[in-house]
Amino acid sequence: MTKIQSVFAREILDSRGNPTIEVELSDGTYTATAKVPSGASTGIHEALELRDGDKSRYMGKGVLKAVENVNKILAPAVIGQDAGNQKELDQLLLDLDGTENKSTFGANAILGVSLAAARLEAMAQKRPLFDYLNETFATFCDEAVEMSLPRPMMNVINGGKHADSGLAVQEFMIFPKLDTFADNLRAGAETFHTLKKLLAKKGMVTAVGDEGGFAPRFACIKDAMDTLTEAIEIAGYTGKIEFAMDAAASEFYGPENGAEEGKYLIDGKNLTAAELTDYYGELIKNYPIVSIEDSHAEDDFEGFADMQAKFGDKIQLVGDDLFVTNVKRLQMGIDQKLANSILIKVNQIGTLSETFETIALAQKNGFTTVISHRSGETSDDFIADLAVATNAGQIKTGSLSRSDRIAKYNQLLRIAEKI
Repeated sequence: MTKIQSVFAREILDSRGNPTIEVELSDGTYTATAKVPSGASTGIHEALELRDGDKSRYMGKGVLKAVENVNKILAPAVIGQDAGNQKELDQLLLDLDGTENKSTFGANAILGVSLAAARLEAMAQKRPLFDYLNETFATFCDEAVEMSLPRPMMNVINGGKHADSGLAVQEFMIFPKLDTFADNLRAGAETFHTLKKLLAKKGMVTAVGDEGGFAPRFACIKDAMDTLTEAIEIAGYTGKIEFAMDAAASEFYGPENGAEEGKYLIDGKNLTAAELTDYYGELIKNYPIVSIEDSHAEDDFEGFADMQAKFGDKIQLVGDDLFVTNVKRLQMGIDQKLANSILIKVNQIGTLSETFETIALAQKNGFTTVISHRSGETSDDFIADLAVATNAGQIKTGSLSRSDRIAKYNQLLRIAEKI
């Protein structure tokens, strides 16, 4: 038994300079830390990220309330608990909060404790985190789970809410398919640097967005795709790198986002859900796109169902805002055939146990899984171990710049030496 002896939370800054929470747990011998990420384009069904709302401090984005909830309320309840019993510990946190969306204490407060406990137990057992997580995840699957290095989805052109590029689509990703993780990482890095030179040659901005990708202004999505295609060819990886997109369509849907009622504003045109599906069809036909995330707005079930019916047997259709790492939303999506893949973000749901439950349900029903970062990241590399431990097969953790993104890639290189 790894008895938790102390719990302490503090306010730190994330990769965007916004406050987030860091939690330390100790058993008297080892001290484990977890830093909680934060999203920019957040789904309305996500667990609540508690912010202070004091406009005179960090523009209302402080997290001192969440910190206080850990230090004054959660800590006394958690001290004395076994860090190695993840299910029991997480259930205690959920019971204490008492709300479905974790609005009492904040999902950011609860998640920090949950992840730090897992890391503490791995340290106490003197085991790599991915190895301990794999054993724990297996208890949610009722069988042993293989481990594997994931293919990286690399966000090299940023749009949507992640950059001021004028593009509706949020992420244009390259998806290398070489033999090893190291080879995929190299291909991504070389293409990234080639793309930078190409953009500069075209007289375009090479500044990067929140996730480390470039954020030049393109006239339309086709121009961005053509430029990516050219960069891949120059880098020598034609046929070895596929495309993936995160449309984040909720962010260009409806009047609140500049579109007409019930329509999507993309490339300067207002499209119905059916027209948007056809638009994606043209992109799929003309480019090596193998994955599209959040093709429609988070509650546009008809749009998602149409997309799945037309393209679900051809490419991966990922639900992010659609599912928000929630088993209930995922089960609905399975029943209604809304997608064939799910994005996994630990802070969307708020505990490691609930994350494991969602991944297990997805895999049991033939869904692919993609472990993901958030646009507001930290140096914490927990999700790298999580991707390997759950045999997710894919990871989305930004571009090939910014140390908050590279930290995850480097951790995967280290893990590759051990499995």
